[in-house]
Amino acid sequence: MTQALQDIYAPQNKCFGCGPKNDKGLRIKSFVDGDLIVATFAPEPHHEAWEGVVNGGIVGCLFDCHSNWAAAYHLMKKAGSDDLPPTVTADFHVRLKRPTPSRGPLVVKSKVVESTEDRATVESTIEVDGVVTSTCRGTFVAVKPGHPAYHRW
Repeated sequence: MTQALQDIYAPQNKCFGCGPKNDKGLRIKSFVDGDLIVATFAPEPHHEAWEGVVNGGIVGCLFDCHSNWAAAYHLMKKAGSDDLPPTVTADFHVRLKRPTPSRGPLVVKSKVVESTEDRATVESTIEVDGVVTSTCRGTFVAVKPGHPAYHRW
């Protein structure tokens, strides 16, 4: 796939982490690469906790949005659908293994490790120069009509 999932399925989305239409957001771009979903992010100085190190909240946001896209794409394919289900984060747990250098690029890799009809558990990593700096495991749930995020895409 040569086009980002966000640009295909949610070009008007204004999410801080992954919305193409949020000029002040991170604008994460997630791509399908076999059974992985991969994003590359180039931090800027205002993403730093201190000089040379990405803020942990930015790391969490990268994981939250990118993993959610991995889950939504997986659930869509599992259902044999062409429509991306609106998904939300049920939980996610980040382990900051070492400081994440801001010299980047940061490579975020996500893979669905468990799923049911309406939810997926995703494991993700962030790597810089091939070194894993942080990991995440989260659960993401497809929502039904009536939920505030139902029409998010």
